[in-house]
Amino acid sequence: MKVSTQRLPESQVVLEIEVEPEQMERSLDRAYRRLVQRVDVPGFRKGKTPRHMLERHLGRDRLVREAIELLIPEAYDKAIDDENIDPIDQPVIELVKDEPLSFKATVPVRPTVELGDYQSVRAVREPVTVETKEVDAAIEELRHRYAVHEPVERPVQSGDIVRADVRGVVEGREVYAEEDAEFHLREGATVLLPGFAEGVIGAPKGVAREFELTMPSGSQPLSDKTANFSVTVKEVKQERLPETNDDFAREVGEGFPTLLALRDQLGNNIKERLEAQAEEDYRDKAVTALVERTQKIEFPPVLVEREIDRLLKDQARSVGQDVERYLQMMRRTLEDLREELRPAAVERVRRSLALTGLAEAEGIVVEPAEVTAEIERIVAASGGQAQQIGRLLSSPEGRDSIERSLLTRKTLDRLVEIAAQEATPKRRKRSTSAGTKEE
Repeated sequence: MKVSTQRLPESQVVLEIEVEPEQMERSLDRAYRRLVQRVDVPGFRKGKTPRHMLERHLGRDRLVREAIELLIPEAYDKAIDDENIDPIDQPVIELVKDEPLSFKATVPVRPTVELGDYQSVRAVREPVTVETKEVDAAIEELRHRYAVHEPVERPVQSGDIVRADVRGVVEGREVYAEEDAEFHLREGATVLLPGFAEGVIGAPKGVAREFELTMPSGSQPLSDKTANFSVTVKEVKQERLPETNDDFAREVGEGFPTLLALRDQLGNNIKERLEAQAEEDYRDKAVTALVERTQKIEFPPVLVEREIDRLLKDQARSVGQDVERYLQMMRRTLEDLREELRPAAVERVRRSLALTGLAEAEGIVVEPAEVTAEIERIVAASGGQAQQIGRLLSSPEGRDSIERSLLTRKTLDRLVEIAAQEATPKRRKRSTSAGTKEE
């Protein structure tokens, strides 16, 4: 068997494989022995038809196709072993000639990552401050949560809670219909669509209020079309907000002694949330800086296709659908949506590979005991589903998933240490399979 290799961009290798005639003949004989057990030939018992008669009955092309199906996987496996190629996915096979067999295999191989001077990666951490207006907004939200809703006999006003039958029609087709829909017409809030709340304000009970709205851009396939709405108000409730004083503070949650104590707690809650978001943003900035400084990130297209698959499944799952139903709901073709997701998928692959290169350069690993401890922590917090989750996470697939998660977390922790430090002396570099390592 003759094999030649050629490296292509994007971490791919092309193998050109030519099979010797003797090997092809042996495969033809194996193909005959398989087919003779499955094919009825008049005048012969099944399994007893001579090869030349079976070939005459089926045609030589059928025998050759069967032989090729047997031979290509064997020839490919031997070629990648002989050439020391480490594929990460199935090859793309291109048949060049039937007899003797000659074919090309385009093989995706492991990505190449050259980090460069990753120790000089830096990111600026933004300070966190809690403004008075944020605490005021949290107090206002609590006032609405503890408000009293009183039925009133008057037309709808801003701030009311309304129960109504709603129907929306676009170009003669009903696009929205709900009986006893309840919505709160809070000032500045969008209800259903921009302009809907304004259309309902002033409507009396029991009389259909009709108005037109323009569907927002991006709401395919209804973008920018005119929708005719009919709203029949059935009940109007007026919202009475509590006064912001110590009495109000004592009613909130388990109770606070004073309004000032409530404001302090809300301020602390807001600060914790902002700090968590700031930490997430900082890690994101650090990864971006690492990717920008990385000298080379080369990877096969199959990694992007896999990432697109994950993104598509995540989008469908977020609305409780499988991919097929999600596409129907979005009125999009699979090809269009995949192309829309491609830039995000490429960026995610680049960031993931940069972190993988960093983990290898820094010698970051996850020990089996760490995986076990993390599974125990998750199970302990799972309540009534602990046993089921424990079985799931303890499977080989579950442990692999936890290990990958921990490795990413540890690598990000190390990246944050690097990005947050002051300038340090340059370190001597040495090569690794993922690029360079400094020591």
